[in-house]
Amino acid sequence: MTPDAPPVSVGVLREHDGAGGPASSGAGERRVALVPEVAGRLVREGFAVVVERGAGSAAFFPDAAYEAAGAVLGDRSVVLAADVLACLRVPDAGLSPSLHPGQVVVGLLALGGHAEEAHALAAAGAVALDLALLPRTLSRAQAMDALTSQASVAGYRAAIVAAESFGRFFPMMITAAGTAKPAQVLVLGTGVAGLQAIGTARRLGAQVTGYDIRPSSADEVRSLGATFLRLTSAPEGAGEGGYARELTEDERAAQQAELAGHVARFDVVITTAQVPGRRPPVLVTAETVAAMRPGSVVVDLGASALGGNVEGSVPDERVVTPGGVTLLGAGNLASELPTAASSAYARNVAAVLRAVVRDGRLDLDADDDVIRAIRVPALEEVRA
Repeated sequence: MTPDAPPVSVGVLREHDGAGGPASSGAGERRVALVPEVAGRLVREGFAVVVERGAGSAAFFPDAAYEAAGAVLGDRSVVLAADVLACLRVPDAGLSPSLHPGQVVVGLLALGGHAEEAHALAAAGAVALDLALLPRTLSRAQAMDALTSQASVAGYRAAIVAAESFGRFFPMMITAAGTAKPAQVLVLGTGVAGLQAIGTARRLGAQVTGYDIRPSSADEVRSLGATFLRLTSAPEGAGEGGYARELTEDERAAQQAELAGHVARFDVVITTAQVPGRRPPVLVTAETVAAMRPGSVVVDLGASALGGNVEGSVPDERVVTPGGVTLLGAGNLASELPTAASSAYARNVAAVLRAVVRDGRLDLDADDDVIRAIRVPALEEVRA
């Protein structure tokens, strides 16, 4: 940054429940957008970091640690005056009167599922940079890839909560009282979260099978010591950049029908198909859940207000069906490991900040492929 330029200020909101209420739309959020270590690094690079008091407390980062790193503590009004707001979720619509034109809001905003908040940002004249829109195919964007960092945490946690909820052992246990068979675990969707779930479940001793509509993922599943499930009727669904493409209604029905015949034989099923800001695909129907054995556990990482991968799952709730199957609506599992998740996310945010600040000032270069990808055009359309 140039020595004569005033520092670009970065505000960090408290997004967990506390005095004054949460500042974002994410109920039960415990993460924080910047941790002290990363805040200190940004301060040394010339940024001014302003942190709302208590912002990191739910993730076990005390205010004193931010002050020691060189950040300034303030109340919410001071933070909202910053040039850039670093968030986990889109700020609550009630904060819009405190925002100012040209202010940059960066986070996993998923504005497609938050119309009221999107209109509030547009009315304030703010610029939204949604990390959920980041193209993973750009090598320089890897350090900014918050979806990947948080999916990794969520996948690990999914295997842990599944083991906690399962009424038997995950590994094979040989004791004087007899031998317990290992749990049979099926992971549907083998992206970042799915592979982490597979690896963790394997380390816990379960016998694991993975499924994905992208045939290229088979080798990754096998490399973790798991079995890859191939369906004969479902199509291959590889899309651009290695992502899974959206299936047609007929393809989805064929997939659900064949999956149903496999799911019932597993003790634990973990589903990982999330689509930020959009309704996730249904992978496990109510009929399939009803066919599972009593004591089975299903962890739905896609569960949200828009729907989930599993019919009958409820976001952030545990549901036990009449047949004795436990459904865990686990769409925000990364928040259950707030320290690790926040540390990874903060590094993603810092990488974005370095990309949008040049020569000591904000520079949202429309020709920059990363900035062009994550800037939300819908806000400009709403204002127009």
